[in-house]
Amino acid sequence: MDILLKYFPELSEEQINRFAQLEDVYRSWNAKINVISRKDIDLLYERHVLHSLGVAKVLQFKEGSKVLDVGTGGGFPGIPLAILFPDTEFYLIDVIAKKIKVVNEIVNALDITNVKAEQRRAGTFEDRFDFIVSRAVTNMPDFVKWVRKNINKKSIHELSNGILYLKGGNLAEELTLFPKATQYNLSNYFEEDFFETKKVVHLPIKYKL
Repeated sequence: MDILLKYFPELSEEQINRFAQLEDVYRSWNAKINVISRKDIDLLYERHVLHSLGVAKVLQFKEGSKVLDVGTGGGFPGIPLAILFPDTEFYLIDVIAKKIKVVNEIVNALDITNVKAEQRRAGTFEDRFDFIVSRAVTNMPDFVKWVRKNINKKSIHELSNGILYLKGGNLAEELTLFPKATQYNLSNYFEEDFFETKKVVHLPIKYKL
């Protein structure tokens, strides 16, 4: 928890309590259904929670906005972002049913009311969102194909509606087709070695009928 307060000192008491409960709840469920690697569970707050909150260093979601988390796995980045932005509506999807089961159990245990999680495949529904977030589920060209029809027309944020993608390494080749993409180095916000090559990529996507 200390690492979260280091970078997000403005957390409310309710947010602190929810974040503090994450470790016990994840440890309990991870022992039954593995959604986090054994080595990473001891580094949950750095490698999963804080990494997810890297999105918040790039953009603060406004009240009433809607965010889709594609390939959420064990609930990242959606659950930490939902705790941080209680007035934003989050929809978490994954194709693996047991992962969504864990997500729903954690959401219920922490009484997080702004999250809906379902077993669904991206590209199979018409709902629209201000932003689509994800942690490196596939390459950017394929990801854009999956989600480009799910972008809201009206933008209410400083950044244009589109994708906020957590990914690491050299992305130059992958982003060749997307000259409007902006890379934000998480090492500019977090000093831990883990974040040295980690980025948030913002890719504006135009609304399509």
